[in-house]
Amino acid sequence: MIYYAVIDTNVIVSALLTKNDASPTVKVFEAVFDGRIVPLYHREVLEEYADVLCRDKFHFAKPAIQQLLAAIVKFGEEIIPQPTGEILADMDDLIFYEIVMTKQEYHAYLVTGNQKHYPDRPFIVTPAEMIAILEKG
Repeated sequence: MIYYAVIDTNVIVSALLTKNDASPTVKVFEAVFDGRIVPLYHREVLEEYADVLCRDKFHFAKPAIQQLLAAIVKFGEEIIPQPTGEILADMDDLIFYEIVMTKQEYHAYLVTGNQKHYPDRPFIVTPAEMIAILEKG
């Protein structure tokens, strides 16, 4: 079964920082690369990914960042989000929420390590919950 998911920036950072190959954040990206998850994105999301991943504190190599972003575009689907009118604690997260809402007819998920930044919805899941969904599917 194929799942659609918006992947929050914090999940990407965690996957790149961990040394644990069995980490749920790493497994989320393995699912992207093996075709079980289709990452949903928008230009603004790609810009945020690039901005955060290029921060000096992470020391990620620029070519590796470019490869990751290219993979998201290659394996993913660009979504033009529809406004929801939702007010979030951190309005910078709105784009992620609006993308997942736009793709809800396909039961899309928003995978995040910061669930408190979003409304309490069953499709807003942690990386570990997303892996459990994949395993059940």
